[in-house]
Amino acid sequence: MKQLYDEISIKSSALITKKYSTSFSIGIKFLDKKLHDPIYAIYGFVRVADEIVDTFHGFDKKTLLSEFRADTYKAIAQKISTNPVLNAYQWVVNKYNIPMELTDTFLDSMAMDLEDITYDKETYEKYILGSAEVVGLMCLKVFLDGDEKKYEELKPFAMKLGSAFQKINFLRDLKDDYKELGRTYFPDTDFTQFNEELKKELEADIAADFYQGYLGIKQLPKSARFGVYVAYIYYSRLLKKIQSTKATDILETRIRIPNRKKYALFVGSYVKHRLNAI
Repeated sequence: MKQLYDEISIKSSALITKKYSTSFSIGIKFLDKKLHDPIYAIYGFVRVADEIVDTFHGFDKKTLLSEFRADTYKAIAQKISTNPVLNAYQWVVNKYNIPMELTDTFLDSMAMDLEDITYDKETYEKYILGSAEVVGLMCLKVFLDGDEKKYEELKPFAMKLGSAFQKINFLRDLKDDYKELGRTYFPDTDFTQFNEELKKELEADIAADFYQGYLGIKQLPKSARFGVYVAYIYYSRLLKKIQSTKATDILETRIRIPNRKKYALFVGSYVKHRLNAI
């Protein structure tokens, strides 16, 4: 019956993924089927931690995150947890030998969201490393399944892609982060003076990360390449939409791509994939 519980654990993480992120859910579907469960397990874990610090208002977030961290370590060590999300996560960590430092660094970044931090270059880079780059490395561990040589080769590219995704999220969510949560991730940036010049500087930085990330995607094994490319295409289009939006408007609205347009993007991506144009 343990197998049944493990299946339920993965399904719990898959449900969390599908409810919280349409784009990532679709991207996962385009991965080889053998990769679905481990990537769901990673995303479910990441999503719950993120929800603790972002949406559990009115509760003791610091205690909740501390308990979640302790339970995570215990689950990985004992190779089981009564928390289905952590049970799924410990499975993927142990199966694919995901280094503990990646989990540590991710949770450290989540804890940063509970502090009133004025980000400088050092803390900004530390936050992106933990909140996005190491998640990309967790996925890369799964994609390469023990090929350590290839992992070291692709590691910098995976980190750049994760960085690009996160920076786009920062711009997309600027209204919620800045006006509702009081967070400003970009270093040395006064958003009361946010203008087109500053916006273009941020976009250029993201584009540079994107280029490196794309070079890495082309080197992924076929089982993972198209699914990651789909996520890349979605975020590329999101960046284009941000680029076409005025700086003042970004502070007033959350930039979105309607689901029907997402599906059209994914169909176009599939055609390119079949033509080996990636």
